[in-house]
Amino acid sequence: MVGPEEQREARAYAAERLRAAGVALSDEEAAAIEVADFGLGRLRETGLLILVYVNTDRYCAKELVLYPNQTCPEHRHPPFDGTPGKEETFRCRSGSVELHVGGQRLELLPGDQCTIPPDTVHWFRAGDDGAVVSEFSSTSRDELDVFTDPRIVR
Repeated sequence: MVGPEEQREARAYAAERLRAAGVALSDEEAAAIEVADFGLGRLRETGLLILVYVNTDRYCAKELVLYPNQTCPEHRHPPFDGTPGKEETFRCRSGSVELHVGGQRLELLPGDQCTIPPDTVHWFRAGDDGAVVSEFSSTSRDELDVFTDPRIVR
């Protein structure tokens, strides 16, 4: 579990990286950045920093910030409420991301993007300089994500 000091440091890091990537960020947005360690207690190794702009019953937009070499573990976004599940497009803004989708490995550099179909197993890891990734998707229900590692809690 991430303690208050680690959360504060992570939010400050994410805000700094977002601003460096050209994202205008209010103090309220910086304070609202989600710090996800997936219940593993190893944030800088396995986790994600998330700024949600909007998440409605039709679409979602987020910024994902990763520490250097940080991994978002393997998961999928299953069907829910009659939908096929979340379809998402990742667009790298800064740094680099190694993205694994359905058994394929892709490297995303600034300006590169990839769309991940609903209910598709995927995971990603930032490069040595970390990463900022814009995510555009259908409705996000993160609490329904299915992770390969049974120790993960969302």
